[in-house]
Amino acid sequence: MTVDTVSPPVHTDPPRAPVPRATDRAIAMFAGKGLTRLLIAVLLVVVCYPMFWILATSFKNQNEFLDKPLWKLPATLHGSNYVDAWTNGRLGHNALNSLLVTVPSLAMILVFGAAAGFALEVMVWRGRSTTLLLIVGGIMVPAQIILLPLFTIYFKLGLSNTLWPLIITYVGHGLPLTVFLMATYFRGVPREMFEAATIDGAGIYRMFWSVAVPMVRNGLFTVALLMFFSIWNDLLIALTFNVDKNLQTVQVGLLNFSDEYGSLQYGPLFAAISITVFSTLLVYVFINRQVMRGLTAGSVKG
Repeated sequence: MTVDTVSPPVHTDPPRAPVPRATDRAIAMFAGKGLTRLLIAVLLVVVCYPMFWILATSFKNQNEFLDKPLWKLPATLHGSNYVDAWTNGRLGHNALNSLLVTVPSLAMILVFGAAAGFALEVMVWRGRSTTLLLIVGGIMVPAQIILLPLFTIYFKLGLSNTLWPLIITYVGHGLPLTVFLMATYFRGVPREMFEAATIDGAGIYRMFWSVAVPMVRNGLFTVALLMFFSIWNDLLIALTFNVDKNLQTVQVGLLNFSDEYGSLQYGPLFAAISITVFSTLLVYVFINRQVMRGLTAGSVKG
């Protein structure tokens, strides 16, 4: 008689993944940093080279534009292009017209948009959701459709040959997006803030100016940034309603550097473009800092 013996099971550890060596980790980290720096360098070239090319091209004379490759740097710096752009191209006068249009339009868009956003999001009344939907629907209306009816209305009201058609059109075209954004920002404000203000005896106007507006100031700066560039860089609306040469804005004035035969004065044109682009860039840097300060203040309060 034989007795079978069963050997006890042998527990073996599962195979472990090979541990990367220190040299492999260093190589992977170096490759990751190198790829990141390469992407940043490509982005810098894509963004900065066009601005450098515009600035360098603005110092060329007319013969260099016609006889030499466009990518070639100017042989000598012709600063007279900037003098021609400012005097003969009336860039200073056109910039003043752009300011006279942009500043009041931007002020009305922010005040009316913030007030409408507050009324539609914070105040409780019947039909506010439908009203907000109708206002937001204005974003879908392209500007090309409203130009001809507005031109007829402005002519019958006697507003032609003034800057009011531009201001009214910019305010009406910018309000739907502004109201939508401001209503979204007011939605993020805690309702306890308004309840505490009501208990302290604040009325609806005091609640709006002293409580609601400071809480959404980062949103106001963001909307101001978007609307400023939309109005300042507009060509279609300004070209449609500007029939008087003395009322031309910067973007319309750039068309004056070509004659009736289509010949362009390249040097003054690129000088005017350089002044417009880099002055706008300074405004962007200034407003962008205000937006970042507003975001930081909002995070501390939250």
